[in-house]
Amino acid sequence: MGKPTGFIEYLRELPLDRTAVERIRDWNEFHLHLEEKKLREQGARCMDCGIPFCHSGTLISGMASGCPINNLIPEWNDLVYRGLWKDALDRLHKTNNFPEFTGRVCPAPCEGSCVLGINKPPVTIKNIECSIADKGWDEGWITAEPPKIRTGKKVAIIGSGPAGLCAAAQLNKAGHTVTVFERADRVGGLLMYGIPNMKLDKKAVVQRRIDQMTAEGITFLTSTEVGKNYPAEKLLNEFDAVVLCTGATKGRDLPIEGRDLKGIHFAMDFLKANTKALLDNHKNGDFISAAGKDVIVIGGGDTGTDCVGTSMRHGCKSLVQLEILPKPPMSRAKDNPWPEWPKVYKMDYGQEEAAAVFGNDPRVYLTTAKKFVSDECGQVKEVHTVEIQWEKNDKGQFVPKEIAGTEKIRPAQLVLLAMGFLGPEQPLLEHLGVERDPRSNVKADFNKYSTNVPNIFAAGDCRRGQSLVVWAFNEGRGVARECDRFLMGATDLP
Repeated sequence: MGKPTGFIEYLRELPLDRTAVERIRDWNEFHLHLEEKKLREQGARCMDCGIPFCHSGTLISGMASGCPINNLIPEWNDLVYRGLWKDALDRLHKTNNFPEFTGRVCPAPCEGSCVLGINKPPVTIKNIECSIADKGWDEGWITAEPPKIRTGKKVAIIGSGPAGLCAAAQLNKAGHTVTVFERADRVGGLLMYGIPNMKLDKKAVVQRRIDQMTAEGITFLTSTEVGKNYPAEKLLNEFDAVVLCTGATKGRDLPIEGRDLKGIHFAMDFLKANTKALLDNHKNGDFISAAGKDVIVIGGGDTGTDCVGTSMRHGCKSLVQLEILPKPPMSRAKDNPWPEWPKVYKMDYGQEEAAAVFGNDPRVYLTTAKKFVSDECGQVKEVHTVEIQWEKNDKGQFVPKEIAGTEKIRPAQLVLLAMGFLGPEQPLLEHLGVERDPRSNVKADFNKYSTNVPNIFAAGDCRRGQSLVVWAFNEGRGVARECDRFLMGATDLP
């Protein structure tokens, strides 16, 4: 695929991002774009590697290796190299309903397992994917395609995040009448309120797809929470099948001394309120501001990075990000071979921005919070931290042990908890009588997605636990296939 000698002739090249100092002044996407000639050269770097691992979508050491939705990556890389952009878009849409989303927010496990990446920088798969989708919109190739025939079957989807949107798109394509229930005031779930605007523009990118899906006949009911202002019994009576895609929205807490102080918030409460205020043009001003504050973000993942980037745009006074894990190596360790996801050090956009303003990477590794301390008004003013080391306990499990003498007092008027998620919220599941697994997720086997209730299915983070957007796409497409099979006795959905 691509040019036979392309990987020798061309170096890996990505578009420049807007400078950190410039982009923290607004909420616009920070990605820039490569010219078409450069993109075709990057497509040419895709090797005819015999066994392309990039679209394998397997789990190795608990992490994705290759694309979980099995994108036909070598094929559309070759088509881009040859300038056949519309054909590339058609190939991309065969496996991915929303490539402009993954092209922006996916961490690209495909690139981590690229064969070229064994000894050279991998192909710029993520950027090429995003460029194909954006060109499709720019050229008017992506339009509403409502099904020609309706089956008469009605499906309810609870949750309009990535899994719910994929399930809705596929089930609508099969001809079923699909209604998506969303408790928030806007459609999109994590894509709308969980990912900041500078990574994924809501009006120009997310809402554009929602409008297309509406034109294709999908009904979206916002500000509608099943089990509260919409009876669960009505749902079961009016629909032939129900698909749960509620996500894993129960944040991991940090129950240490002072946790109940003012100024300590879950990351998603911080991010959601900020995006809502932005989309509402700050009419109510009801959001958590980091302006002028010493901010401490606890947690080193993508959500933590988004908290860093958002705090920088508010104009925080200082910023520290606590990470309980050790600092990753600069290159693959011996126990992290290709095609595993490379666990290596990198500066994401938020850390780049903090470093540009404050002079260094804000992350402090192998460090945890011991207690929060308040001022005279019950507002957090300090976080007491300690360094840790990982040791095996009597069961052979690695656990953190505090290192005496490493305690430190850090100023903070805003603390954001970004330590991951524990599973879905339980009231709706209890109301529907759906069984859960030991981790409190909906009990439904992968590739089957059926629950103990005959016409109720589950997919995405509420079934598998906190995961990547691209895994939610995988499950949304999978649950649509199995739901269609349940309704019709057979299915043609991929």
